[in-house]
Amino acid sequence: MIVVSDTSPITNLAAIDHLHLLQQLYGSILIPVAVYDELVYPGKSVPGQQEVQKLIWIQKQPVQDIQAVLDIQSSRANIDRGEAEAIALALEVGASLVLMDERRGRSAGAAFGLQMTGLLGVLLQAKQANLVDTVKPLLDNLVAKANFRVSRALYDFALKSANE
Repeated sequence: MIVVSDTSPITNLAAIDHLHLLQQLYGSILIPVAVYDELVYPGKSVPGQQEVQKLIWIQKQPVQDIQAVLDIQSSRANIDRGEAEAIALALEVGASLVLMDERRGRSAGAAFGLQMTGLLGVLLQAKQANLVDTVKPLLDNLVAKANFRVSRALYDFALKSANE
C-alpha cells in the first residue's frame, strides 16, 4: 500500500506522541518536498520536525510533474503548495491513500479520484486495528495540545463511529 501524507497528520500525531500509528498502520509513508519543507523550515519548530528527518519510514519524494502541481493549485482556491504536491505525488505513484485534514485539499484529491482520509480516519483505523483502545482521549489531546480544530458534529460522529 502506497500512502502519501500532507503536513497536518504528521504534526498532529507527533504533538500527541502517536506518530508511530502511521508506521503501524501503513508501514511507510511518502511526503512530497513541500511537506518536508513545511516540517523542517529553519527557525520554526513544529511537532514532528525531528522525526521526519530521522525516521526511515517517512520518505521524502519529489514530484516529477511540477506543472501538475501548478494546475492543481490554480484549479482549486486555497490549496497550498504542500497539499497540491501531496495530490500530484499521489497521482504519480498511484497511491492507495492520501492523508490530509484540510477540507479543500481533500475535496481536490477526491476530484482526481484519490482515496482521502484525515486524522480522524487514521484514529478510527488505529482503533479497528487494535492499536489504540479508545479514540476519545486522543481526540481530546489533539484539541488541547495540537490546537486541532474539529466541529462538535464531527467530533461526535468520530466517537460514534468508534463506538465510544
